[in-house]
Amino acid sequence: MQITHILFDCDNTLVLSEELAFEACADIANEILEKHGIEKRYTGEQLIGEFVGQNFRGMMVSIQSKFNISLTPEELESYVKEEENRVIAKLEAKAQPCVGVTEVLVKMFAEKKYGMAVVSSSALRRVKASIKKVDQSQFFPEDHIFSAATSLEKPTTKPDPAIYLHSLKVIGKSATECVAVEDSKSGCLSAVRAGIPVVAYVGSYPTTEKQEEMAKLLLEQGAKVVMRNWSEWDKCIAEIEKMDIPSL
Repeated sequence: MQITHILFDCDNTLVLSEELAFEACADIANEILEKHGIEKRYTGEQLIGEFVGQNFRGMMVSIQSKFNISLTPEELESYVKEEENRVIAKLEAKAQPCVGVTEVLVKMFAEKKYGMAVVSSSALRRVKASIKKVDQSQFFPEDHIFSAATSLEKPTTKPDPAIYLHSLKVIGKSATECVAVEDSKSGCLSAVRAGIPVVAYVGSYPTTEKQEEMAKLLLEQGAKVVMRNWSEWDKCIAEIEKMDIPSL
């Protein structure tokens, strides 16, 4: 394979943002449930377990279905905007890079072997705030940062492959010229459904047991290799470049 571009998920792949974001998501989800007379309450950790890899809009669609409640389009847009503001405030205050990733980005940027893009479910403002906070903005051109919530004519979320298909069109590359780096089931499925080979990064999960569980799951979803630490990046990309991966 002739790989020319690496497409990075953002949350818990480049930036340790999921825990901070889900704290804000849980606050708003609980406000909605209370307003509709639902006793269930979520912690950020519980939301991560149930909805990791989805953006807030996708979570709200799932919650409405699960609890048989209905938000008007205006209400949904209001909650989406409020969640984005609360999450960005948390990220600007506390976000940290994933362990070892910045060193890999510095090396890749200097070598200029691969183009680099960010392909996220999260809102564009949030993605840009995340990578700016951890000093990664320099590695990604403005027109190579993509958001399923913002960049598409019709907002969606992973595992819908739409954001990956859109990013391929914008950067002018085929799926087999790219590699995606994903940490979640929905993100992995999004890339796989777009025909893009996936490196499954599990290093942000908190325990060895959880990392092994996710490694198994992501391989079952179609990931090509598992990366437990960013120090393994060169080995992982070399493995994929040796593979014969057919186009969709």
